[in-house]
Amino acid sequence: MSKSLVIVESPTKAKTISKILGAGYIVKASVGHIFDLPKDRLGVDIYSGFKPQYQRIKGKGKIIQELKAAAAESSHILIATDPDREGEAIAHHISIEVAEAGKPIDRVLFHEITHQAVSHAVENPDQIDSKKVDAQQARRVLDRLVGYLVSPILWKTIAKGLSAGRVQSVALRMICEREAEIRLFKTQEYWTIDASLAAESVNPFRARAVSFKSEKLTIPHKSAADTHLKYLQQAEYALKDRKVKNTKRLPKPPFTTSTLQQEAGNRLRIPNTKTMRIAQSLYEGVELGEKGSTGLITYMRTDSVRVAPEAVSRVREYIAETYGVEYIPMKPRIYSSKSRTQEAHEAIRPTDIRLEPQKVKQFLTKEQFVLYQLIYNRFVASQMADAVFKQTTLIISAGEYEFRAVGSVPIFRGFLQVWSENGGDDPKDEKKTEKPAKIPANISVGQNLDLKELIPEQHFTEPPPRFTESSLVKALEENGVGRPSTYAAIISVLYQRKYVQQIERALDPTELGETVNNILISNFPDIFSVDFTANMENRLDKVEAGDLFWDKVVEDFYQPFSQTLEAIKSRKDEIRRSLQEPTGEKCEKCGGELVIRWGKNGKFIACSNFPKCRNTKPLNDEVPEKSDKKCPGCGGVLLVKNGRFGRFLGCSNYPKCKHVEPIDLGITCPQTDCDGKIVERRTKKGKVFFGCSKYPNCKFVSWEKPVNQHCPECGSPYMVIRRQKESEFWFCPKCKHKVKPE
Repeated sequence: MSKSLVIVESPTKAKTISKILGAGYIVKASVGHIFDLPKDRLGVDIYSGFKPQYQRIKGKGKIIQELKAAAAESSHILIATDPDREGEAIAHHISIEVAEAGKPIDRVLFHEITHQAVSHAVENPDQIDSKKVDAQQARRVLDRLVGYLVSPILWKTIAKGLSAGRVQSVALRMICEREAEIRLFKTQEYWTIDASLAAESVNPFRARAVSFKSEKLTIPHKSAADTHLKYLQQAEYALKDRKVKNTKRLPKPPFTTSTLQQEAGNRLRIPNTKTMRIAQSLYEGVELGEKGSTGLITYMRTDSVRVAPEAVSRVREYIAETYGVEYIPMKPRIYSSKSRTQEAHEAIRPTDIRLEPQKVKQFLTKEQFVLYQLIYNRFVASQMADAVFKQTTLIISAGEYEFRAVGSVPIFRGFLQVWSENGGDDPKDEKKTEKPAKIPANISVGQNLDLKELIPEQHFTEPPPRFTESSLVKALEENGVGRPSTYAAIISVLYQRKYVQQIERALDPTELGETVNNILISNFPDIFSVDFTANMENRLDKVEAGDLFWDKVVEDFYQPFSQTLEAIKSRKDEIRRSLQEPTGEKCEKCGGELVIRWGKNGKFIACSNFPKCRNTKPLNDEVPEKSDKKCPGCGGVLLVKNGRFGRFLGCSNYPKCKHVEPIDLGITCPQTDCDGKIVERRTKKGKVFFGCSKYPNCKFVSWEKPVNQHCPECGSPYMVIRRQKESEFWFCPKCKHKVKPE
């Protein structure tokens, strides 16, 4: 008796599904896409309705033949690729290849790889969704038109090998615009005044001055602070009011792709691409001993926070059994998704709530375990009761001044039993907040207080933080740019093209990235805008819903786009010249002007009479300074030279002797189990930072110059130099302690 053929993308997924379905099925993997647009040409017929010219992906011939052979031997073909647009497009292309077998072809959809979900899907097959295929095809064609037709402009004006992307370039624009905000930001000084207060049988507590003469207190500089301090030293302090109320804190919804990437980055320090790779392995199946290959989480590419009712029932039972009935709310929590969400999908959650992280830990890698634990705990917490706090606010009068102290204590921890809200969040993405004050309980309204100390503190406003991977994903989602399946790939391409570099987890645009961005937004201001890209995502959603034809969406885009392209063609030389920087020097070969130009390896000096004169030389061609060190190889003097990654020591007998070594600061790398030295480096824009000499094995970096000084507060092996106005101090990045250098 012939068997049914099930086709999926991944061999791991195939293995898990084969175990579930048993002997009556053959499960094969396509190993991703089998068709794509050609790499050596546009591959879109713009004169025939933008028809894509798909071709077999190189190396997939053998896989396709195996699928065809299996189809010929089967009685029924079930295509079970992923339940999103990309998976639907793969299913469509597979169906074309296996159709010649003449067997019935059905589409199978499931959002978790469990016995129940897979069996139900196989018993209730559907047809391939042509509208979803059209939406993916529209996206692919749009991306190809932009990438293939705009990238050559960058090749001819900057350097070959660069690329533009319909969504990627918008993400780059967001990063560059944030950098511009930071540069334009003007720091403003301000002061705060705290008072340490006590009374008989009342322990000292701290309150902050918040108002003067019933107006909000603003202290712009030290002289103003000194004036207020003068009055406050003489004032009489008393408790004017005491307010006590209960406050609730609600749990967050279970993860979507975006929020998973954000939390994995903030709490676990896992990059987005790696997060998705680990999540995919948990979805497709992990060997759990006698249990065999088991899918541990639901589908990981989703923007939905919906949870199946049966999964909600199971987790509520688990919470009641594990933590007590008081930890479940009266009614199940129902979270609402955004309007664009594909509600057929679920949030990312564990497939079996009984598979607690500790039970499966022995079968998982370290990274699989911590990510599974994160997903598991977030889901459990999402269906738990609110956390309840008692918040106490004290209002203290001091003459014409008012001070305030606010503190809270937990009454009922609720979901906080499972999910800590401050578990490793990125401090750069948050404003600094004061620690909650310790509020005395045995204090009554009208009671006089003794002033123990006035604590003035100088502060400076801070610019908006640079994006991290996590905060960029959040911004992309909030602005409607990209889809869950594209977030990680967008950032990955920016790294690959060297448009962005990551320093201390912050995304810093390189000089190349900013140059590319300037060309794109000055010549394509609409196409590479957040609003335009978000609107295009909405139109693609309408294609999937059947409200728009895919070729109409592409045509509406292409008409104005092609006109802009034509206008730019005549301006390529003008754009290229605008990127050149004069040096004020003459070419020693022809007398022409020497200019700084872009090339594939960055900036260099060239003659303005190119191509008639091909004189070029490195940009940093200055006379190197001598160091006091000798070359260990040949005994020559080591010279301080500049390279693409900053200053280094090189032998004066180069090229006969090619010895080089970094200039270290005499500080051992603070990372555990690393014996490297801290060395000075430089970004492509010339910005100095400090990193480990063992890079790339050690990723330690610091924007601030380290000093060989142990922190007296926490024992950290180094501190960094900071400045406020004309004063300099040493600062501990670990505990924030400050030391005035002697």
